[in-house]
Amino acid sequence: MPEPKAGQASRWQRLLPFLGWWPMVNGASLRADAQSGLTNAIVVLPQGVAYALIAGLPPEYGLYAAIIPAVIAALFGSSWHLISGPTAAMSVVVFTSVSPLAEPGTATFIALALTLTLMKGVFQLVLALARLGVLVNFVSQSVVIGFTAGAAVVIASSQMPTLLGITVDNNGSVTGTWWELLHHLKEVDYYSLSVALFTVAACVGIKRWRPRWPNMLIALALASGLAVLLDPAHEHIALVGAIPAGLPPLSLPDFSLASISALAPGALAISLLGLVEAAAISRAIASRSHQRLDDNQEFIGQGLSNIVGAFFSCYASSGSFTRSGINYTSGARTPMAAIFASGFLLLIILLAPGITTWLPRPAMAGLLLVVAWNLIDFRHIRLIIRAARSEATVLTATFAATLLVELEFAIYTGVILSLVFYLKRTSTPRVVSILPDPDSKHPFFVNAERRRLPYCPQLRVIRIEGSLFFGAVNHVQEYLQAIREPRLLIVGNGINFVDMVGADMLVQEAERRRELGGDLYLCNLREGVLRFLLRNNRLDEIRRDHVFINKGQAIHRIYDQLDAEVCRTCTARIFRECHIRPPGQQLDVKQED
Repeated sequence: MPEPKAGQASRWQRLLPFLGWWPMVNGASLRADAQSGLTNAIVVLPQGVAYALIAGLPPEYGLYAAIIPAVIAALFGSSWHLISGPTAAMSVVVFTSVSPLAEPGTATFIALALTLTLMKGVFQLVLALARLGVLVNFVSQSVVIGFTAGAAVVIASSQMPTLLGITVDNNGSVTGTWWELLHHLKEVDYYSLSVALFTVAACVGIKRWRPRWPNMLIALALASGLAVLLDPAHEHIALVGAIPAGLPPLSLPDFSLASISALAPGALAISLLGLVEAAAISRAIASRSHQRLDDNQEFIGQGLSNIVGAFFSCYASSGSFTRSGINYTSGARTPMAAIFASGFLLLIILLAPGITTWLPRPAMAGLLLVVAWNLIDFRHIRLIIRAARSEATVLTATFAATLLVELEFAIYTGVILSLVFYLKRTSTPRVVSILPDPDSKHPFFVNAERRRLPYCPQLRVIRIEGSLFFGAVNHVQEYLQAIREPRLLIVGNGINFVDMVGADMLVQEAERRRELGGDLYLCNLREGVLRFLLRNNRLDEIRRDHVFINKGQAIHRIYDQLDAEVCRTCTARIFRECHIRPPGQQLDVKQED
C-alpha cells in the first residue's frame, strides 16, 4: 500500500491535529498520563461542583464541563499539557450574563447557559478560522489580572450568604450583596460559619504542610465529618446532595432570537476571556516544556470544545490554571492525560454518584474563598503598579468595573483603556536631535539634548522613533516646524511604516523648507517605507537625490550646500567635514534647481 504524500499528511494533520502527537504515545507515556489523569480527576471533583454553584447551575454540570470539553480540546488543540474545563472566571461571567434573564438553577437558566456556551464556541471558532486569534493580544496582562482580581471579589461576595448561613435578597451585585449582609448580620448561623472556617483552615494547612496531598478533597471530607458532629439532624447546615448517576445527558440550547441577542455581548466577552486564559496557560507551560505551540490551532480546540459541550450539558469551559499546572508537574507527556482525567471522572460519576451527598454547602463556600484568594495575583499587581502609571490605571479601572458593572463590560473597559493608552503612545513618537559624539574617534551619533551638544546653525539631524501615521502626524509636524535650522536631515531607521497622511506631511515639510531657503533630506529608511514612498510617487516630490543610504553619505552631500560664510564664522566644528575644510576656505556650493 503506497504511503501518503507529504502534502496529504500535512493536510490531514491540520484537520486532525492529534495525529501529530499520537506517535509519542507508548507504554511509558500511557502510564505517566494515566497517573496524572487520576490526580486531575480527584482535584476537579470538588472544583467542578464549586464552580457550578458559582455559575448558578446544579453541581453535576460542573463535572460534565470537566469531561467532554477536556477531551475535545485535547484532540483538536495544540498544547500537550493544557486541560480545559470549568474555571472560576468563566463561572462568574456565566452567572452574571444569564442571571438577569432567568432564575439561577431553573431549566430556563440552564438552557440559556448552554446557549451562551454554544455562542462562545462559535465566536472562538470563527476567530480561529479567520486567523484572527491575534485579537487576544489586545487583551493586555493588566486587563486579565485586574479582571481576575475583581472576579475573585465577586466570587467571595457571592459565597458570603452561604458561608454565614443566611438568606439575602439582592440583584447579584457586589454592593447589593454586602448591603444586604450588613442588614442580616444578626441572623448568622454559627454552625455554618464554623464549618466554612474549618474548611478554609484545613485547606490552607494541608496545602502548606502536605503540598502533594489533594488538599481540597481532604478538607471537604473533614468538613463533612464536622458537619455531621455539629448538626446530625441537618437542621442548620445545608448539604449539596447527590448528583445524578449517568453519562452527561444530551441537551439543547435555546435558539430563540431574543435569547441570542440578549446573550451576544456576554458571549463575545467570554470568548475573548477564554482565549486569553487558554493562551496564557499554554504559553506558560510551553516555556518550561519547550513545546512549539500553534495559537490558532489552540483556539480551534477551544471553540470546538465549547460547541460540542453545549449539546452535552456542559457550560462554558476554558483552560484551567490549576489542572494544567498539576498535569505538567505530575509528569504528563501527551494530551492523553486529559482524556484519562475525563475517563476517571466519568467512572466516579457512574460508580459513586452519592459522593457529594454529605458535602456541606458552607464547606463549599469556604473552599471557594480559598479559590478566590488564589486568583488574586498579588505579585504581578505590585509589579504593574510599579512599572507604569498607564498599566496601573488599566488594572485599577478593570478591577473597579468588574465590581460595579456587568463583567463582560468590565473586560471591554480594560481593552478600550489599553488601546487608548497604546494609541496615545504611538501618536506621540519620540523625536530626538542627534549629533556626532565629539569624544569618539569614530563617527558615532548620540542624543544631542542629553549631552547638551552645540547645534549646527544650518543643519539639524533628528531621529524619529515611531511610525508616521495619521495619528502621529500632528505631533511630529509641530516638532519639525519648531526647528529653526533651514536644512533638516531625518534619520528614518526608527520609522516602522508611513501611511498616506505621513507621506504628505513629509512632502509639505520639504516644500515649506525650500520656500524658506532650506531643504529636507532623508536617510537610513527601512525598505518598506522606501517602497511605499516610491509606489505613491512621494519620493519624487521629496526629490530622490535627497534620500541617502546612511548618515555619513547624507551629511557629506549636504555639507556642500551649506552657506560658506556661516561656516567660516562657526566655531562649533560639529561634523567631520568641518575639520577637513577650514572655515576660511571657499566652499564649492552646488546650486539647486
